[in-house]
Amino acid sequence: MTDSFIYLDAASAEPLHPAARDVLLAAADQGYADPRRLHRPARNAGLLLENAREVVAEALGVRRDEVLFTSSGTSAVHTGLLGLGSRGIAHSAVEHQAVLDAARWSQRSPVTELAVDAEARVEVDAVRTAVAAGDVDVVAVQQANHEVGTLQPLDEVASAVGPATLFVDAGASMGRLPLPAAGDAIAGSARKWGGPGGVGVLVVRRSARWRWPFPGEEWSRTDQGFTNIPGALAAAAALQAVVAEREEVNARQHELISLVRERVRAEIPDVDVAGPAEDRLPHLVTFSALYVDGEALVTALDRLGAGVASGSACTSDTREPSRVLAAMGALTHGNVRLSLTRDTTREDVERVLDALPGIVKDLRAEAGL
Repeated sequence: MTDSFIYLDAASAEPLHPAARDVLLAAADQGYADPRRLHRPARNAGLLLENAREVVAEALGVRRDEVLFTSSGTSAVHTGLLGLGSRGIAHSAVEHQAVLDAARWSQRSPVTELAVDAEARVEVDAVRTAVAAGDVDVVAVQQANHEVGTLQPLDEVASAVGPATLFVDAGASMGRLPLPAAGDAIAGSARKWGGPGGVGVLVVRRSARWRWPFPGEEWSRTDQGFTNIPGALAAAAALQAVVAEREEVNARQHELISLVRERVRAEIPDVDVAGPAEDRLPHLVTFSALYVDGEALVTALDRLGAGVASGSACTSDTREPSRVLAAMGALTHGNVRLSLTRDTTREDVERVLDALPGIVKDLRAEAGL
């Protein structure tokens, strides 16, 4: 496994899509000016920005005037969530850290955590109960979990939300799955679908009771400050390409992740594979090996030429135990997340799977087990 590196951390950042690379270079020469000005370079930049918005809107199946560009996926989450409601916030126990940070920063009360089941699926009755109390007017539930891949029952959640508003973090799923019909505001991150870093997308439905939550004039409703126009255009190109190819890519990745789940269970003793076998994102899986330190397992795989993630995938310190796994009652110690890129092959996956049992055995032996 030393002749070429096998990157299996696409859930953190997908490698730049070839379509994005070409557009990024071309747009850098034309998209430098402030699109709010009246001179020719500004008008050119404005045309590029509106082209990016049009492409994103078409790829997601929304109106052009519902698409906002932000400086990151995290910024899209903060902007979307904080722009909804004015009282309490309820969120599932397995949301990304960005949602928790925004809720805490808002100083709204109450901030209610919604229970999930053993597959990280939010309990719809908990949503209904939180809203019925009358002091929660925004509910945050992701489309799909970023650590174990669980798809949330958003249609049922939307029904349970009733008079409150619904925020959906689609950071792990935007582009990979059709945009959910439910959600007053929906956030995504370009680097998760093969766009450049530093670009987020926020969809705000025209019917949503949403307002700009930060200092700034009304023009901020269009985009967040001075938009990274080449980045936005490259993100749009990547999204368009990913949507066009996702049926084939998703089918191949789903099959490969099923292979990982089967072989890990069969070949590694004392292992817990988290999340559902179906109704999940196609490209990722998390498992925990008892008596093995996750960081040590990541380091051992890196030495052999494979990159995976460990710890809590939604915090800045990956050495922290996973909140998601703890919330669903799964084993949190020694967890590893594998997430496939669009180019990951069966040979790549099998090379990692062939090495895993021996690595786990060696690590347990080093621990005296």
